[in-house]
Amino acid sequence: MRVKKITDVIGTKVYTDSGDFFGEIEEANLQENKVDGWRIKVSGAVLSLIGGARGVIIPHQFVKAISDVFIINKTALPTSDSDLEEIPEDLV
Repeated sequence: MRVKKITDVIGTKVYTDSGDFFGEIEEANLQENKVDGWRIKVSGAVLSLIGGARGVIIPHQFVKAISDVFIINKTALPTSDSDLEEIPEDLV
């Protein structure tokens, strides 16, 4: 298994396990020196599916693979506005 640095995965494209483009990794959320979740800048058609929010946080447990791309479990997609994180305009 090849270990990657967090800085190496920032900007990596994210796809669902069904092959849909989801967005790009923006940031890792750490808790007790372990990755707890990933902040993803949402792009494309997915924006309309999640209410237009620009970013979401996906718990690390829903990541299926990390390599040249991220693969996330489609069940990780937020289903309510409380799961969404709005990214301020100055960070976009």
